[in-house]
Amino acid sequence: MINDILKDAKNRMDKSIEAVTKELASVRTGKASTHLLDTVKVEAYGTTMPLNQLATVSAPEPRLLLVQPFDKSTSGDIVKGIHKADLGLNPNVDGPIIRIAVPALNEERRRELVKHCKHLAEEGRVAIRNIRRDANEQIKKAEKDKKASQDEAANAHDEIQKVTNNHIARIDELLERKEAEVMEV
Repeated sequence: MINDILKDAKNRMDKSIEAVTKELASVRTGKASTHLLDTVKVEAYGTTMPLNQLATVSAPEPRLLLVQPFDKSTSGDIVKGIHKADLGLNPNVDGPIIRIAVPALNEERRRELVKHCKHLAEEGRVAIRNIRRDANEQIKKAEKDKKASQDEAANAHDEIQKVTNNHIARIDELLERKEAEVMEV
């Protein structure tokens, strides 16, 4: 019972770390990254779909992204989707390819992006703390229902706290790396 609670909490915290990692990857830095376009949704074929289902995205140069649509008729829809995503990017259609020059970031924009990264990291920390709270409540309930002894419950609370601290430290590490990447000129 207690082991299941611990395992479930750890899995949920791992998923929170993955979500934060994905969110941070989509934050724009001075360099071109294919992850910049991960959040772009495109309206094509009467439905809204992620860009990666309509085209391949590559970064052949540090300041250039290339988008190659699988179907050339979706080029206009892809350009609209990129504009709608409000990433500060200006796509240019060049025959069958869409070229996106990634402009260098100014100091003010870098600071805004760092703030945004800190916000994303804090959301991740809050999610992990909520998972800890849920697990602690489940442990208390198990103890109250006589499914776990006081010692088992105390050990489980300690273990949950260790796992929580570990995951929060991982988020802090991700944030630190992303901050350095964003502030790098």
